[in-house]
Amino acid sequence: MTGVEIIGAVSIFTAGITIGIGSIGPAVGEGMGLSRALLAMAQQPDETNTISRTLFVGMAMVESTAIYCLVVSVLLIFANPFWNYVIQQAGGS
Repeated sequence: MTGVEIIGAVSIFTAGITIGIGSIGPAVGEGMGLSRALLAMAQQPDETNTISRTLFVGMAMVESTAIYCLVVSVLLIFANPFWNYVIQQAGGS
């Protein structure tokens, strides 16, 4: 295997692990937040607007973690700076 192939394989593997593990936490957090919000709305129907507004803000913050993992994965696959380094080293030798 050449250096570029190794860098490509490791990048793809790491991108998969990053998005796989990075999406588990937000999914669990959003599920727990939604279940608690629905429970709170069922117990206090007068506060539904306040609870839902706070829920959406909280879910957006939790979802940003998964979006950051997606960005890192896309960068590893399409804009990996290590590929350019390995190509330059291979061309220089």
